[in-house]
Amino acid sequence: MIGVELRKLLRSRRTWATILLVDSLPTLVGVLLAVTDLGPRPGEGPAFLSAVLTDGTLFPLAALAIVLPLFLPIAVAVTAGEAVAGEAAAGTLRYVLVRPVSRLRFLVAKLVSVLVFVVITVLVVAATAYVVGLVLLGNESVTATGAATSVSGSSLSTPELVGRTFLALGYAMLCMLGVATIALFLSTAVQSSLGAALGTMAVFVGSALLMTLDAADALSDFLPTRYWLAFVDLFRDPILWKDVQAGVLLQVAYVAVFFAAAWANFATKDVAD
Repeated sequence: MIGVELRKLLRSRRTWATILLVDSLPTLVGVLLAVTDLGPRPGEGPAFLSAVLTDGTLFPLAALAIVLPLFLPIAVAVTAGEAVAGEAAAGTLRYVLVRPVSRLRFLVAKLVSVLVFVVITVLVVAATAYVVGLVLLGNESVTATGAATSVSGSSLSTPELVGRTFLALGYAMLCMLGVATIALFLSTAVQSSLGAALGTMAVFVGSALLMTLDAADALSDFLPTRYWLAFVDLFRDPILWKDVQAGVLLQVAYVAVFFAAAWANFATKDVAD
């Protein structure tokens, strides 16, 4: 079942078109930075963006900070929102379930497929940004010192930078898995894949808005978007693990709760029509 879903994912033109669209924004930003040579001042704009003019190897992290708050979650919400509702709308869901496949296995296959989409998208964004950073942006600090500069101002060796970058990418993937399970649950609850995607987007947009309100401080630590950008702390010296660990625990909780809710809803769902 997982193999079937992965083949459908990888053969879909929409999959690659979506990945291309997500990848296009940080690429455009990189080109504009190279052409204008004008980056934001330190502390302004997405994380790491002010540093990439002198260290292009940091551009994958800046690209991640650019797509993570909005564009990547939208792509994940659309992909995961179609998982069940899209099959139902197309009239193929009942035929899929006629096979000797449990509904739990069906949901797991759908979630794995979305996770693979997330992994491919994040890796494509990071790889493209790395090439753009090396080709178009500066690398004077790396050439001069043989090391990249951390957020704290200290030097990071190449192995340290690579290791922390992969940790950051893994952390972003986990955050998007939380988005995927919310969308998967809504996909089992509504008849329209668009409704599931819009519902998921409403959740994380509402979360982002609540984080700006002092009155919602009591809820802030439990909002799904609360720790999305905590990967920046992986590039401090020493690493600040508090928010990263809190973010991991929060996303694991969201994945567990909403996948269980999706299974509970789908297990009793009437798909005869």
